[in-house]
Amino acid sequence: MDRTEKREFVASLATVFAETSMVVVTQNKGLTVAEVTNLRRRMRAAGVDFKVAKNRLAMLALDGTRFEGIKPLLKGPTALAWSKDPVAAAKTAIEFAKTNEKFVIIGGALGTQTLNADGIKALAELPSLDTLRAGLLGMISTPATRIAGVLQAPAGQLARVFGAYAKKDEAA
Repeated sequence: MDRTEKREFVASLATVFAETSMVVVTQNKGLTVAEVTNLRRRMRAAGVDFKVAKNRLAMLALDGTRFEGIKPLLKGPTALAWSKDPVAAAKTAIEFAKTNEKFVIIGGALGTQTLNADGIKALAELPSLDTLRAGLLGMISTPATRIAGVLQAPAGQLARVFGAYAKKDEAA
């Protein structure tokens, strides 16, 4: 990389750090090309961006962002994962780390809060943003459904009573 490419890379990474809410720092010592390809596929399918970056350039991109706390984690062969859904990056990284001992979660940051590997694992156990939204929508719509049922019940009962009187009058 020449200087202009490095500047462009640092600027693009700084833009990413400004737009995202979660960054996961990983180490990948000795992963094969096939394993890295599989990891990238999984990350892409979950909506997660995964980038191997030079630590020095990543540290420059972190300057002035809310993720400055992860600078001490950038040692050795590191890679960064981020997504708009904070849980997706953590969940995908943890799932891959369970099946491959060469892929290690070092830590990360959720906003200004720096997390260690245990914090990332705890975050990965949370439901995804879409799941939370669906649950919230279900809780909101349930009372409305019950109210509609309660309001319709008296009208139905009245209709049955009137129907019974009508049958009784016809029989007499």
